[in-house]
Amino acid sequence: MTNQVAKLAWRGNETPAELIPALHLLETEYPISEGGRGLKLTFRKLDDSENISRVRRSRGGVTVEYSTISGALRGVGSALAKLDGEERTPFEKLGIMLDVSRNMVMRVEHFKMWLRRLALCGCNEVLLYCEDTFELEDEPFFGAYRAPYTLEELQEMDDYADALGIELIGCVQTLGHMEQILQHGVAYSEIYDSERIMMVDNAGTQSLIRKIISFWKSALRSRRIHVGMDEAFGLGRGRHQTLFGAQKESDIMQRHLDLVAGICRENGLEAMIWSDMFFRMTNEKHEYYDYTSAFAPGIAKTIPENVELVYWDYYHDQCSDYRKMISRHRELGREPVVASGIWTWVRMWYDHRQTMDTAMPCIDVCRQENIRELFFTMWGDDGAYCNYDSSLAGIIRCADLAFGRRDENDSADRFKAVCHADYEANITAGELHMPIGEKYSVIPSMILWDDPLLGKYFDSCKRANPEFDLNYLDQLDDVLCRIMPFAEDCGAGDIGYAVDLIKFLIKKVELRGALEAAYDRGDRLALRELLTTTLPAAIAALIEFDAGFRRNWLKCAKAHGLERIQVRNAGQLARLEELSIRLREYLDGTIERIEELDERLPYSAKPEMVNRYREVSSGSWII
Repeated sequence: MTNQVAKLAWRGNETPAELIPALHLLETEYPISEGGRGLKLTFRKLDDSENISRVRRSRGGVTVEYSTISGALRGVGSALAKLDGEERTPFEKLGIMLDVSRNMVMRVEHFKMWLRRLALCGCNEVLLYCEDTFELEDEPFFGAYRAPYTLEELQEMDDYADALGIELIGCVQTLGHMEQILQHGVAYSEIYDSERIMMVDNAGTQSLIRKIISFWKSALRSRRIHVGMDEAFGLGRGRHQTLFGAQKESDIMQRHLDLVAGICRENGLEAMIWSDMFFRMTNEKHEYYDYTSAFAPGIAKTIPENVELVYWDYYHDQCSDYRKMISRHRELGREPVVASGIWTWVRMWYDHRQTMDTAMPCIDVCRQENIRELFFTMWGDDGAYCNYDSSLAGIIRCADLAFGRRDENDSADRFKAVCHADYEANITAGELHMPIGEKYSVIPSMILWDDPLLGKYFDSCKRANPEFDLNYLDQLDDVLCRIMPFAEDCGAGDIGYAVDLIKFLIKKVELRGALEAAYDRGDRLALRELLTTTLPAAIAALIEFDAGFRRNWLKCAKAHGLERIQVRNAGQLARLEELSIRLREYLDGTIERIEELDERLPYSAKPEMVNRYREVSSGSWII
């Protein structure tokens, strides 16, 4: 891996005009300057249908040969990283989808930083997933208390993206996943079908969708919009059935798709939808990843001409699965857009292993099958508590694979040059998901927020593997030792924050394991040691972690949404303090037993696959 980033100098009168705006933006962060000192950077446009990026180094200079703007800027990234050679990709569109609807709404300036990094990877597409996090005229409850983007903010982001050769695309919902607005019953009771789904065949729903589509037409240059329509489970089974009677789900879906596609057409927009509902409606089990069930006769003709199907798959690790699903989409007469995943959801830090296990076979098959558009989703399920900058390592690695560059050392060099951080330390910090048993892996966020008195998640892990706590502590210690030398590294994920997280996880696991053992054997001396030493250390580590989480959240995102995580952390602190009180009462004889510790499921009970805060914070789901 190279130690230094190259310095590059370009001349305005020798540089293609299409690249000059991007180079000026990159100058704000990178050692690139117009007319300055450094290796002379020159460009040559190629006449080629494929996206090519070719970097040739000579004495005192670097030449980037390219066929697209994204190829040219990837070449600049390669030059900064001192990487030579030719790369090409079949993807006309390559990028990410960023979820800004699960608490986290990324700050405009931070988003610009991401755009610069994406450009230097060769990405030319960003989908911004906004369920309700954008302002709509005459809709005061839309995005209320959630820091929605204004029209002006989105236009500013779009201008910046366009200068870097990146198409910014609105990604919204027009059917399901609308619980954030439907919670405001005073404003949206008319369009309420069920908790998450808007009422189909309703004038109010149609009016709201028209406003949404019109807004994004005004906000962005792109004439494409992703209108969602995925996972509409129970469609037509709520108030719709009460009002209109039982109807075939496929008929309801078809009417609504025709409506939404028509509204997009009126606004001069091409629509994309997630394709899962088409597949679910063709088989009795309502499954998406179904390779065998025949489509209903004529279903391909029911897809409006201005609608593209997006095949999403973040879970399979075999090439054959992706190849079969691409073929199934082609049976519908459409060339699919493919969406893989960079694993940020239900993660405190980017998960490199899970990403590579699933994204690598997807990329390989898409290259072989000549898929023209590929993007990587970055969801924020359960609260968007991932340290999102850490995922830049995954973005760079996936972009490298998309351009055919297999050597991970090259990705490390590009990461250093583009993100000013150490690649190995970054991916090591995410090695927190230890397998336990045949079907389960430890989820750090569930350890973090597991109630310290009830210990639901801890005990579930013990039922999967009785040695879980000892094995996991060994893994945490190993990761901590490997990343500690990089604790000051914060260019793409704050390693110091990762250190604080791991330190608390260690204290939490040690505490629960020692607590159960000492209580079960009635060892009051050990319990008193826990009370005076182990518990205060865990509380101190939690306070340190919480401060780091706040620092990183406000660096990346608008303030709204932080409250949800702070409530969780504060609840954890309150319960640790309650544990302290309960132990004192037990030790001084005020109480004869600690009821919460007495209630544990037997080892014969099956472990639970949980990955949501409400599943571990209490025995009830009232949160």
